[in-house]
Amino acid sequence: MTKVSAWLSLSVALGLLVLGAASGEAKTFRWANDGDPTTMDPHARSDGFVTSFDMNIYEPLIRRDRNLKLEPALATEWASINPTTWRIKLRQGVKFHDGTPLTVEDVVFSIQRARDAGADATSQLAPVKEVKPIDDRTIDFISDGPVPILPNYLVSAAIMSKAWCDAHNTTSAANHEGIENYATRNANGTGPFILKDRQPGVRTTLVRNPDWWGIKDQPIDPDEIVFTRIDNAATRVAALLSGELDMVYNVPPQDIERIRKTAGFKIWQAPELRTIFLGMDQSRDELLESSVKGKNPFKDKRVRQAFYLAVDEDAIASKVMRGLAHPTGLMVGPGVNGYDATLDKRFPYDPRAAKKLLGEAGYPDGFEVGFDCPNDRYVNDQVICQAVVAMLAKIGVKANLLAQTKAKYFGKINAPRFETSFYLLGWTPGPIDALNMLQNLTATRTDTDGIYNNGGYSNPHLDKLIKKIQVELDAEKRNELISEALTIVKDDYVYIPLHQQMVVWASRDNVDLAQYATNDFPWRYVKLK
Repeated sequence: MTKVSAWLSLSVALGLLVLGAASGEAKTFRWANDGDPTTMDPHARSDGFVTSFDMNIYEPLIRRDRNLKLEPALATEWASINPTTWRIKLRQGVKFHDGTPLTVEDVVFSIQRARDAGADATSQLAPVKEVKPIDDRTIDFISDGPVPILPNYLVSAAIMSKAWCDAHNTTSAANHEGIENYATRNANGTGPFILKDRQPGVRTTLVRNPDWWGIKDQPIDPDEIVFTRIDNAATRVAALLSGELDMVYNVPPQDIERIRKTAGFKIWQAPELRTIFLGMDQSRDELLESSVKGKNPFKDKRVRQAFYLAVDEDAIASKVMRGLAHPTGLMVGPGVNGYDATLDKRFPYDPRAAKKLLGEAGYPDGFEVGFDCPNDRYVNDQVICQAVVAMLAKIGVKANLLAQTKAKYFGKINAPRFETSFYLLGWTPGPIDALNMLQNLTATRTDTDGIYNNGGYSNPHLDKLIKKIQVELDAEKRNELISEALTIVKDDYVYIPLHQQMVVWASRDNVDLAQYATNDFPWRYVKLK
């Protein structure tokens, strides 16, 4: 065992001793979800659930409070000292779970690690040209041009221990399916909870960090957190109602009223910033999964438009989602900076017009196409996809649905494989700014842009607009540029936006917590009455 590993084991052991020494019985908070946090590496995936889970172990320089306002975390202050430089002051006295102190070198290392090609935060930190230590608590973030929302980006950039990563040969993130490193199943952060036991796909146990820097101002109530993956919705709800769980994350719409009416339990419900949408391969000359050979139907705007008009989102929102969704005409929703309500109107459902467009494009009898969908990532994801299959059948399109667990699903459709022809995906702009969606989903794919542009859409004019948005300091002018970009995305049918789903959790009525519109779950707010 390395010295670093020994320190970490000792830290966990001390944490458990604290639990045993505490007066009264230790408090354990037990919760479940249908999906598993597939990696403990905070830089490996931009999956919202994984990031939310891992950021209870690791911490960023700047975090969001329960009202989504920026507040100090590992940084105590930040300021733009010139158009291309943000200066960060590092909190002193912070220790990693293995007992080693947090240093500016750890910050420089972590930002570079998060920017590497193997990490999923690459696009967010791409504008940063250099991270320069000034003294033992001051760091400058230097960019080629102005980066007006850099603090927003730092919220999702976890700080890791350079010594720990060096010792365990994990200086780069492992974000491809089937590839792991030490950080995939082990962790050493500065956060309020310490990883105790990791059983991928089954159970993950964490204990309270007694040496957390923030514990004096915000005492942590649970001594232990036990997360269990329960993929079956009925089993999950039954476990809650029987007392085996204290909380379930992502409650199926059909179970909400039953839980609400059961004594001793409560429903947590709020609008989410995530947009659920359909994407299409628009880059290959021939689709990987289609009856059409020698060409790609989705390169024809009329086909993309036909698919859009064939999908009855109002029916999905009312019947599949049971009213717990906001049908949307945009790829960003209310609450995201740059959202333009005047553009948020869906093109009308019109299967007859869709059928006509297919005929004009050369497919009067429709065609077959593969359709990828997760079955454990979004609210009713598989059921939404099944509804889309039925709707497309009305215009002669046979969508061959492949619904898989998110680990297999994301490994198939995301970089570097992009092995999909038609797919369902959800996106929450982490910085709560429309640029994040534009840069990740619509920009031409490069090492830093279009990381989740799985369909390979490319529009040079849109790319230029995105570059302008990145550096524009005037808020009003910047939002005008965003509206122009959103109009292009909408009118070119780059994607088929469906809805913003509602965040719905359930818990025992003795549980208090903070529910974020980003669907993040910070355990530091959990109280067991």
